[in-house]
Amino acid sequence: MSYFVYILRTSSNTLYIGQTNDLEKRLAEHKNKSSKSARYIRYFSGFKLVYSEKYSTRIEAMRREIQLKKWSREKKEAIIKGDLALLKKL
Repeated sequence: MSYFVYILRTSSNTLYIGQTNDLEKRLAEHKNKSSKSARYIRYFSGFKLVYSEKYSTRIEAMRREIQLKKWSREKKEAIIKGDLALLKKL
């Protein structure tokens, strides 16, 4: 089974980071604002998946999620853009 860490950009240009073992299902839950959706995402009219990474274990995905959540906005934007040079500077 694969696990994913993902970044969503909300309609208000904020970033949400999460992890799941079924990315399509999780995005549908967020989109439908279901009870399983993250409460934070429900406050926005929409979102866009802007980044994802795949891992072989949940532990790896959870560790990466925690790491990304600690990053500055600038560093998160660099990884979303794929700007590895800027990412290394930060």
